[in-house]
Amino acid sequence: MDHTSDKGTARRVEIIARGERADIEIDGTRIDPSAVRAYSVSHFAGERPEVVLHVADRGDAQWSGLARVAVADVPAPGPAAAVFLDAIDPETLERAALARPDLGSEPYSLTKAMLVQLGEWARGL
Repeated sequence: MDHTSDKGTARRVEIIARGERADIEIDGTRIDPSAVRAYSVSHFAGERPEVVLHVADRGDAQWSGLARVAVADVPAPGPAAAVFLDAIDPETLERAALARPDLGSEPYSLTKAMLVQLGEWARGL
């Protein structure tokens, strides 16, 4: 993938992913795998591709070059959770919770089963 900065300098980025590992090279220079804890690649139609390297918190890692940097706050989960919960049918939730094999008989076991069920639905299980 070629990435061109605002100044016109092309950077060749190569990522070879093998299972849980990935080898990353920038302009033919291999990046120490312990210096990167994650990466993401995105490409929207009509725009240049973007590679984001999430740097491990290591004092001995050294980076040089140009980069576009964006700082963002982690979005609050409340609005998304509210939309999810608004879509839940109470009767369907109660039936699913009562049918769970892990439903106990101790106090608050139905509430616990409902919360577990909601968590599974949120994760698409």
